[in-house]
Amino acid sequence: MLRYPGLVIVLLLVGCTQQSPPVVVHDANKIPEQLSAWGLQHADGDYFTINEQSLPYALNTPLFSDYAQKLRTVWMPAGEAAVYDANQEFEFPVGTIISKTFLYPKAAAWSDTNPVLLRAPREVQLDRKGRLDLNENLLVETRLLVRYESGWRALPYVWNADQTEAWLEVAGDIRNLHLLDESGQTDFVYVVPDANQCAACHAPNHTDADIRPIGLKARHLNRHYDYGATQANQIEHWQQHGVLVDVSGDLPASAHWITPGDATISERARAYLDINCAHCHNSQGAADTSGLHLDMAAPLDRNFGICKSPTAVGQGSGDRMVDIYPGKPEESILMFRMEHTEPAIAMPELGRSTVHAEGVQLLANWIASLEGDC
Repeated sequence: MLRYPGLVIVLLLVGCTQQSPPVVVHDANKIPEQLSAWGLQHADGDYFTINEQSLPYALNTPLFSDYAQKLRTVWMPAGEAAVYDANQEFEFPVGTIISKTFLYPKAAAWSDTNPVLLRAPREVQLDRKGRLDLNENLLVETRLLVRYESGWRALPYVWNADQTEAWLEVAGDIRNLHLLDESGQTDFVYVVPDANQCAACHAPNHTDADIRPIGLKARHLNRHYDYGATQANQIEHWQQHGVLVDVSGDLPASAHWITPGDATISERARAYLDINCAHCHNSQGAADTSGLHLDMAAPLDRNFGICKSPTAVGQGSGDRMVDIYPGKPEESILMFRMEHTEPAIAMPELGRSTVHAEGVQLLANWIASLEGDC
């Protein structure tokens, strides 16, 4: 039985009845060099498609990654389902594969000799035939999280120039990219993290160091998604199709950070900090010694950075005295670190080589709105 009929209808609009090849969960000791060996995606240089048994999804507020757009999917073995949790990541069955493909839209001036991309902060949307047009988009990398008996494993794959295959790069990779927007062109080095760096961000508990799919939480997934033939709330859609069980109570939802009017500026700022910073900055995270807790459940007090002096003063402080100074973003260490890209200063430490101008502006406006004095 087809598990996601709304999506399959769209995929079959291509005009052929040929189904996707089966997804293969490879042995942890025999990881394939080619992404295509998993059967999750297919690219032929013209179009990119996902396996019809994979379920695409999106987050209310996603992690910033140098303005890359992301197509996310989850695949679970037939007959298996994830277990709902109102606060933490869902519990996924062994054999689950989560994919996140990073891509950029091509600028009108794009050519092989002038590879200019658009800085367009929007969500990826497959066309009505369930495809992504590679004449208009550039695939950069696809990251997999695979659930084995021993736990999750992170695997980074990098797409070739022909856009026909992605190759395993355990040591990571770098790409020189050129982003264009109304203010001009920005040249930067896009960094594909190595497998250990992937693991570092996906281990919110520094003590047990277990990798987890940190984005797949109820508050991030509680939103509508366009499946092509239908639009539906993602959590309800998963439940209706038997891939999420034990859903109960009111569904929590984080704010969409970029949309004024949908939530208060505090809700939007906290959603941004939760997804971009809290995987390290929580009471059990890799940055627990900082005493700075930025997760959604943390109270807005000194541990959230309000008038809090840093545990270590160095280049990263910018000679500012506290993490968050109410009413004064220009005196807040948080803003200084977000406004820089130098490794000794920048926060987050991994995942970006550019400054997220819109995110910086949101947090500056939020801090400016805070009342109080230090």
